[in-house]
Amino acid sequence: MEEVAAMDCYDMMLAAIVGFAGLKPTLRAIENKKAIALANKETLVVAGDIVMDLAVQNQVPIIPVDSEHSAIFQCLVGESRNKIEKIYLTASGGPFLGRKPNFLVNVKREHALQHPNWQMGAKISIDSATLMNKGLEMIEAKWLFNLEPDQIEVLVHPQSAIHSMVQFDDGSVKAQIGVPDMKLPIQYALAFPYRIPNEYPRFSFKKFNTLTFEEPDLRTFRNLELSIGALQKGGNLPCVMNAANEIAVYAF
Repeated sequence: MEEVAAMDCYDMMLAAIVGFAGLKPTLRAIENKKAIALANKETLVVAGDIVMDLAVQNQVPIIPVDSEHSAIFQCLVGESRNKIEKIYLTASGGPFLGRKPNFLVNVKREHALQHPNWQMGAKISIDSATLMNKGLEMIEAKWLFNLEPDQIEVLVHPQSAIHSMVQFDDGSVKAQIGVPDMKLPIQYALAFPYRIPNEYPRFSFKKFNTLTFEEPDLRTFRNLELSIGALQKGGNLPCVMNAANEIAVYAF
């Protein structure tokens, strides 16, 4: 009874435990009919069908905190009757953008942790350096937005100004733009459906006067190709891949 009472003392769970460990408490919160602000992408990578089915059963909203998925979520507000043709997940490319496999052989931990645009925790920083993070985000997006694998595309966008885009079946594309800072997507998830005024730095089009896009290098960043394969094959393959990645990152 004490545990049940404790579960009733909050309105929303911010799911931000790193890795597979975030799954169990997220499921428990959904069972207790608590809204979820999801910052842990591995929860949907390893058990997306279970989590989303349980959320529907309990009428629980799952609001993304990840900047890319928050961008897509924001672009979809007011578009519930309109079909998504494709989403574009933007990737900075990480600290090793443009490098080739022979360079990456000698990479050290401290090099991989130096992300050019974002200040993040160690695990996600390593995943960003290998582009595994973008692969995990593709799988997360499938479950969050009920998409087919061929509706999800990754674009390398080094400026990290456009956080992601949605293309509708009339060809129109919506993009969400902002400074590369997690405060805004966190605030948006916690306050949804409202926007709260703040004093955060504003995006400057004068500073970001050139925005570029390119295809990801799948030959060098093989983790992204592995993720695409896992996304397409489905089943428990994303769960297996995530487990292997968590061990590999820990070892690195």
